[in-house]
Amino acid sequence: MTRWLVTGASGMLAAELLRRLEADGEDVVALGRADLDLRDTRAVRRLVPDHRPDVVVNCAAWTAVDDAETREAEALAVNGHGVRALAEACRAAGARLVQPSTDYVFDGTARAPYPEDAPTGPVNAYGRTKLAGERAVLETLPGAGYVVRTAWLYGAAGRNFVRAMLAAERARPVVDVVADQFGQPTWAGDLAAWIAALGRADAPPGVYHATGSGRTSWYGFAREIFELAGADPARVNPVTAERFPRPARRPAYSVLGHDRWHRAGLPPLRDWREALRESDVLVRG
Repeated sequence: MTRWLVTGASGMLAAELLRRLEADGEDVVALGRADLDLRDTRAVRRLVPDHRPDVVVNCAAWTAVDDAETREAEALAVNGHGVRALAEACRAAGARLVQPSTDYVFDGTARAPYPEDAPTGPVNAYGRTKLAGERAVLETLPGAGYVVRTAWLYGAAGRNFVRAMLAAERARPVVDVVADQFGQPTWAGDLAAWIAALGRADAPPGVYHATGSGRTSWYGFAREIFELAGADPARVNPVTAERFPRPARRPAYSVLGHDRWHRAGLPPLRDWREALRESDVLVRG
């Protein structure tokens, strides 16, 4: 049996991962922010060896993308320096570390899926802080560090695009949605299952992309949500990203390739439409 330690236990991905691991009968320790603040490096270095995990999955993160533009040092303290401390603690404890990351480490100018070894070039502060965390894991744990990049994540808990579209459908006759940004919707339940599989597998360390297969725009994603919710997809109106200016630039193209999954003997995540149909998000709203 694998012994797991999951940080950021109250978050969307952690909730799905904990549910998966507990259903599988795994030995799991869950730490919320009240239990472990990544900015407290002394606590990080003490608590991880105390729990003696085989695998640590770090779901704790600064996720406020726009706020990071004016508070980058604070975001970096969590997403960069805190992750480095956690990686050092894992090295001392002999544990593997799975570090979720983001498509925002890329600049979004590609026209074909980004492979795992594609050059990075974040266009916002959040992406820079997450890239710092990636480098910390790979440098500190070259033989036991796993960076799992995902994108367009949604789930039954927390704020996300699916829940926002369901609320908008109930509140407005027509909903404007960006049609010139492309990516891969990813259900947190699927991502949790694949992280669990990665943690158990004898997979080589390094960078993996874990996003729903296929691609779409936010507009296409919204139309699919409306249709599955029994609403008229024609009520979704396509607009450009210029219609919704935000403090942090978003990559226009966030489609990620999945070649390393095949080389590790693990299949990539399923098609995003199938996952959306089978997720519990539409049921709960």
